[in-house]
Amino acid sequence: MFVGDMDSGIECKFADNTKLCGAVDTLEGRDAIQRDLDRLERWACANHMKFNKAKCKVLHVGQHNPQHNYRLGREWIESSPEEEDLGVLGDEKLNMTQQCVPVSWAASKEL
Repeated sequence: MFVGDMDSGIECKFADNTKLCGAVDTLEGRDAIQRDLDRLERWACANHMKFNKAKCKVLHVGQHNPQHNYRLGREWIESSPEEEDLGVLGDEKLNMTQQCVPVSWAASKEL
């Protein structure tokens, strides 16, 4: 399936598995992310595809993040306190302790 044009016109950074990220320290930053979500939804509709909205999450990063709400189509996207990407679990403080503790425990058990 060809999805090479999916990121056409996207303002914010775009990565594997359809991820968007951007600085949201202003209302313009929030609006840019929402516009990108709207573009992705229009692209999906035009190509007769759907995003699995149950798997769509917002990870608010940073101590003073205003934690805006976003929608994909008509549905609001749920916030998540942590998300896994490429096998690495990180939280809103970019803390990977939840990932490191079990791994170090398992490694010490093998010695």
